Amino acid sequence: MTTKLLLTFAICRLIVTVGLTVDPSELLLIGADGQLSVDQFDVETASLDFGLLTRAEPMAVLHPGSADDIARLVRAAYVSSHGFTVSARGHGHSINGQAQTSNGVVIEMSGGSRGSRLGLRKLDKPQVSIKEKHVDVWGGELWIDVLRSTLEHGLAPKSWTDYLYLSVGGTLSNGGISGQAFNHGPQISNVYELDVVTGKGELSTCSGEKNSELFHAVLGGLGQFGIITRARIALEPAPQRVRWIRVLYSNFSTFTGDQEYLISLHGNPHSQKFDYVEGFVIVDEGLINNWRSSFFSPRNPVKISSIAANGGVLYCLEITKNYDDATADTIDQEVEALMKRLNFIPSSVFTTDLPYIDFLDRVHKAELKLRAKGLWEVPHPWLNLFVPKSRMADLDRGVFKGILGNNKTSGPILIYPMNKSKWDQRSSVVTPDEDVFYLVALLRSALDNGEETQSLEYLTNQNHKILRFCDDAGIKVKQYLPHYTTQEEWMDHFGDKWDQFSRRKMEFDPRHILATGQRIFNPSFPPPPPRTVSPW
Repeated sequence: MTTKLLLTFAICRLIVTVGLTVDPSELLLIGADGQLSVDQFDVETASLDFGLLTRAEPMAVLHPGSADDIARLVRAAYVSSHGFTVSARGHGHSINGQAQTSNGVVIEMSGGSRGSRLGLRKLDKPQVSIKEKHVDVWGGELWIDVLRSTLEHGLAPKSWTDYLYLSVGGTLSNGGISGQAFNHGPQISNVYELDVVTGKGELSTCSGEKNSELFHAVLGGLGQFGIITRARIALEPAPQRVRWIRVLYSNFSTFTGDQEYLISLHGNPHSQKFDYVEGFVIVDEGLINNWRSSFFSPRNPVKISSIAANGGVLYCLEITKNYDDATADTIDQEVEALMKRLNFIPSSVFTTDLPYIDFLDRVHKAELKLRAKGLWEVPHPWLNLFVPKSRMADLDRGVFKGILGNNKTSGPILIYPMNKSKWDQRSSVVTPDEDVFYLVALLRSALDNGEETQSLEYLTNQNHKILRFCDDAGIKVKQYLPHYTTQEEWMDHFGDKWDQFSRRKMEFDPRHILATGQRIFNPSFPPPPPRTVSPW
C-alpha cells in the first residue's frame, strides 16, 4: 500500500510539474515489474555521481523490472504536453553529471541492493551461447558479473575496461577501452546486437545488418539516441592465468617506440604478441615509491630505489601474456622472445603471475583499500584525452615535464596507444585522424589534506591549462568521456561527424529527452506528436 501511495505521489508530481498528459492509471503500469520512486535515498543517490563535481535534482527514480518499463516511461515523456527528461544511470561512475537530470526521471539500470530492498525481481542473468560464443546481457549488468557468468562456461569477453564495476550500457555508450583495445578494438567493436529504447519510447532490436543506423548511433553515442537494455557481446575462450610485467623507461621516445612496436604485432599469432599493452607516467617521487610496493613480487628482489630518476619523469610499460595449462610450458620462452626486442631499463623488470579474473579485477582491490582510508568518495576531476601519435613528444614536453612536472599527484596518469583500424568509424565515437593514437588519462582525486596541488581547484585549473596548451600548440586532441558546456564546443569535438550526429538525434530523440546531462542538446519540448492510439 505504501509503495503504491509513493508511486501515485511521484506520478502526480510529474503531472503538476511537466503537464504529463497520459492517464495516471496507465503510468501505474510501470509498477507491474519495476518501481517508480520518490524515496529520498533513491533521489539523493541519483543526484550525484563518481565525479562529485555536479549535483542534479531528479523528480523521481525508476527501478525497471524490464525493458518494457523503460519504454513506457520514455514514451510517457515523449507524448507529454510539456515533456520531461530521462537519463539512464548504471553504476554512477560518470564524472561530470553525464547520467544526471534535473526536473526529470533517472532510470537506475544496475539496481543493486536498493532494488533488492524494494522487492523487485532480478532481471535475467547473462545468457551464454557456447556454440555461437556470445552472451546476451541486461544493459545495467556490471562487467564483473558478465565475467563471472561467462567464466562458468570457460569463455570471456574479448575487450575490457580497467574497472569492471561499470555497466554494460554505460561503457558501450562511450567506447569501453583498456589494454586489449590495440588487438580487439574497444568494447563497442565487440558487440553483435542491441535492444534499445529510443527517445520516442520505441523498443528496437538492432545490429550491423538490422536497423544499422540506430546500432551505430548508439555505440559511443553518449546516451543521445537510446537506452541500451540488452547487448550481445562477443566471447572467446578464457585463459586461466596471466603473466603480468612492468618495466621502466627514462626516455620518452624509447618508451613510446616500444609501445608502438608491441601494438603493431596485433596480427601475429597469439604466441608472438602480448595480450595487453598499457603504461603510465610517474611524475613524482611518491608515486615511484608506491609503484613498487603495489606490485611486489617476492621472486624479484630488485629495488626501485636503484633507479636514479634525479627528480625527472619515469615511464612504466605494463604488459601481460595470457596462458593456461596447455601453454604453461612455453610461456617463459614466449615472453622472453618478446622482451628481447624492448629497450627498458634492465634492472626494472617486475613480474607476477595470477589468475585471469584477479588480473581483470585488479582495480577493485585498489578501490577497497581507498574506501577503507576514506579516499574513494572524493571529487574526481578526471581528464581523458585521445592524442595523435605524431604529437605525443610535444605533449610529453609541455604536460608531463611541464605543467605536471615534479608536482605530487593523487592518481595514476595512464598512457597507451591504440590502432585506429580496430575502431568502427560508423559508430558515434570520434578519434584523432591518425593510424595510431594514444589515450592519456589523468585519473586524479581531489583531496582535502592541506596540499594545494591536490585540491579540487588546483587540479581543475591544471586540466584547463593542459587543454589550453594543446589548443595553443595545435595538438588536435579528442576528449574521451567528453565534457563540454556549449554546443559550439560539441560541434568542434565531433567535427565532420556533427551533421550525422545531429541528424541521428532528430531521428531517434527528436524532443531531446535523453541524456541531457551531457549538455549536447537542450530540451526544447516542441508540441507532442498526435496521439491517435494509446502508447502502451
